[in-house]
Amino acid sequence: MASVSIELARASRDRAAARPFVDWPTLAVAAGTYAAFGLLTWFYHALPWWLVLPLGGYVVCLHGSLQHEATHGHPFRRRWLNSLLIGPSLWLWLPYGEYRWAHLRHHRDEWLTHPAEDPESYYIAQARWRRMGWLHRALRRAMNTAAGRLLLWPAYVVIAVLVNAVRRILAGDRDHIRWWALHVPAAGVVVAWVVWVCGIPFWAYVLLFAWPGLSLTLLRSFAEHRAAEAVGHRTAIIEAGPVMSLLYLNNNLHAVHHADPASPWHRRWALYRKRRTAILAENGGYWFGGYGEILRRYLFTPREPVPHPFM
Repeated sequence: MASVSIELARASRDRAAARPFVDWPTLAVAAGTYAAFGLLTWFYHALPWWLVLPLGGYVVCLHGSLQHEATHGHPFRRRWLNSLLIGPSLWLWLPYGEYRWAHLRHHRDEWLTHPAEDPESYYIAQARWRRMGWLHRALRRAMNTAAGRLLLWPAYVVIAVLVNAVRRILAGDRDHIRWWALHVPAAGVVVAWVVWVCGIPFWAYVLLFAWPGLSLTLLRSFAEHRAAEAVGHRTAIIEAGPVMSLLYLNNNLHAVHHADPASPWHRRWALYRKRRTAILAENGGYWFGGYGEILRRYLFTPREPVPHPFM
């Protein structure tokens, strides 16, 4: 009997070929996200900071979730339409083209968590770990807690991306040149709206919108993969509630997404409920009851060692 992942993969290929020109639920979420962003920034000065911070972070993170959906062909079948819709980065730091390239490379499941082959892996090769200084290793251990993930990792990953971009562009890397040539003016439109039209100080936008939005995104990815010899055991199921499931567009059901990447976000819960027992058996029971459970277990406790156990 074919495994559930093979069944989902076959169905995913069929859906990719037959998907409609427009996925209306995804387009509706995109419209709602931009409307919420516009209203929140327009009325920024009438709102207390302690309300702007969670709402701003939620909207920016939701926009990042839409970029993930666009990478997989939603809401439009045309790639250029998805890029046009979702390209202006609300968190400013990462070109959509670079994210798309890295995420599609991440979907080679046989390489999941590999420090060199998986661009979204947070593991470090053992040889590199031994060469790292004690301070860098202490920082990486701290960032392997949920608190470190939320507070420290955003600055770390932004600096790493920007330094790498400068190196690649100076070396003449055409992909990076193209990505950043498209990204800078698109991000400039966001900054112009925020700073010039709405009168929000740039530092306030970073602290109340971009940083918490990235932190929430990094919370989603904190436990969604683990190093395991069996490929199927590397990807988690996190049964989050409706608020967090909407925030991540059901990408918390990550094992379902990796088995069926062409399926739109609004189908994932139905797919999961239909095959829940088989999916949890196939992923080795890698399951969490929600992000509250993850925070309780790993707020100040490292989730696992930073060096990859097999590499």
